[in-house]
Amino acid sequence: MNAPVRMPKLIKGATGDWEVVIGMEVHAQVSSNAKLFSGASTEFGGDPNDHVSLVDAAMPGMLPVINEECVRQAVRTGLGLKAQINLRSVFDRKNYFYPDLPQGYQISQFKDPIVGEGVLTIDLENGAQVAVGIERLHLEQDAGKLLHDQHPAMSFVDLNRSGVALMEIVSKPDLRSSEEAKAYVTKLRSILRYLGTCDGDMEKGSLRADVNVSVRRPGEGLGTRCEIKNVNSIRFIGQAIEYEARRQIGVIEDGGVIDQETRLFDPGKGETRSMRSKEEAHDYRYFPDPDLLPLEFDQPFVDGLAAHLPELPDEKKARFINALGLPAYDAGLLVADKDTADYFEAALNVGGAKRDAKAVANWIMGDISAYANSVGKAVSQTFITPEQVAGIVDLIGEGVISGKIAKDVLAIMTEEQGGDPRAIVEARGMKQVTDTGAIEKAVDEIIAANPDKVAQAQAKPTLAGWFVGQVMKATGGKANPQAVNDLVKARLGL
Repeated sequence: MNAPVRMPKLIKGATGDWEVVIGMEVHAQVSSNAKLFSGASTEFGGDPNDHVSLVDAAMPGMLPVINEECVRQAVRTGLGLKAQINLRSVFDRKNYFYPDLPQGYQISQFKDPIVGEGVLTIDLENGAQVAVGIERLHLEQDAGKLLHDQHPAMSFVDLNRSGVALMEIVSKPDLRSSEEAKAYVTKLRSILRYLGTCDGDMEKGSLRADVNVSVRRPGEGLGTRCEIKNVNSIRFIGQAIEYEARRQIGVIEDGGVIDQETRLFDPGKGETRSMRSKEEAHDYRYFPDPDLLPLEFDQPFVDGLAAHLPELPDEKKARFINALGLPAYDAGLLVADKDTADYFEAALNVGGAKRDAKAVANWIMGDISAYANSVGKAVSQTFITPEQVAGIVDLIGEGVISGKIAKDVLAIMTEEQGGDPRAIVEARGMKQVTDTGAIEKAVDEIIAANPDKVAQAQAKPTLAGWFVGQVMKATGGKANPQAVNDLVKARLGL
């Protein structure tokens, strides 16, 4: 069987087909208690200017000092992206008008980043895989925040985020659709969360993306790109790309040219708008920061971090498929979120038992996920514990309850916010009927009452399912489904 292949997604214009080309610059806040060059707190949600040191405020004579934990986290991220780790990197000053960075420049990395080229593999809906090249990962400081709604005539500045460590992860222009772009950011966020190097919370600004979009005729060279700044949701990334690609196609087909510029996405209107002309690298007048020595570490430092990396999504998915026998689709869904994957493994191994992995996965991805979605939580955040999931699966496996009764047990648990499945079944008399005599009686009664259906089922055996359903209904869903099925077929002579 041939592996699924990536199908080109072309956009139809008035004059023919177009291809969209996308590159991503993802800014991920480093998980660290202190900022990149100071000891100020990175805690979210403090009062304005509550987490600002003299370094962050750029007071005269204050010098930056590198935070080693941020360096460790950047290297660990690079290793997770299978990227080149550069043992020597340089911090540069990026000169630009920053009203919310007191020193008037950003400390970033340009020619010599801490992490070089890597690769991230994404899974598409048709099962195909795409290897997306990582151009680089560099460390830089975040800017503060301007508040425009506090005063009718002035803007206020909150420097709590000023100096917070960011990893800028730059992809190559390897993405060819909004779906691929969303899959890329989803996968990248998952890896960062597995590594513990960024919490990936887009609502809090911990992860945001600059999206570079251009269009071209299939097979032609790259077109002029526009950069959509600071998109803070995966859904918005998809919407921004769809709008921007069609906007550019319209401009070109009308005889215009695309200006290289920076744009913003307006979620309310679902469209992008011009922000400013796009600067080139030389416009920022980069030069090595004279207050910071080149950052150097040795290979044993890198090897020590590599030795303690956690199992990442791709490796976990492969283990779920090869060792547990899960289908690739199921394994992919489970590993997409680290907490869900941990929840699954905990349920699978409660009490050291060897449960059917597919049965456990079905419950988590089905009824329990449906309940979690209904209350706006992740599976791992609900009160339903892995032990309770294991209890339901065990009761079905032992033949104590049917799958239908199990759903009733779960409904009772969600209504009462807890409970032991086995105790619920015992206390409420929910055990399925395995007494063959009682099931035979119900089968015979249904058959006797429906002679017309008997003739139809004997002519078309698939209609025997109607009798099974009626018997299950008559027994309140407590009859053993397999026993009912066998007895119906025997009585009908099928």
